Amino acid sequence: MSERITVTVKLFAAYQEAYGQPELVLELPAGTTVAEVRDRLLSEHPELEAWREVTRFGINLNFVEANTVLNADDEIVLIPPVSGG
Repeated sequence: MSERITVTVKLFAAYQEAYGQPELVLELPAGTTVAEVRDRLLSEHPELEAWREVTRFGINLNFVEANTVLNADDEIVLIPPVSGG
């Protein structure tokens, strides 16, 4: 059996609207990247596809690159562009 990790995904803007809640707790295979989490959310909610290339990533309050590998208990933030002012 492969190792699994649990992470929390904080949802903002379009992501939060799509899911109707402020966060998700996901169980993922060890070695999952933050981009793979984004891709999973987009597969569950295809209406978010417009945000694929413009979403920024944060782990534990630090901005990270898409290929950053997650660790158990990480808090992930997917940050789409914010409009308004």
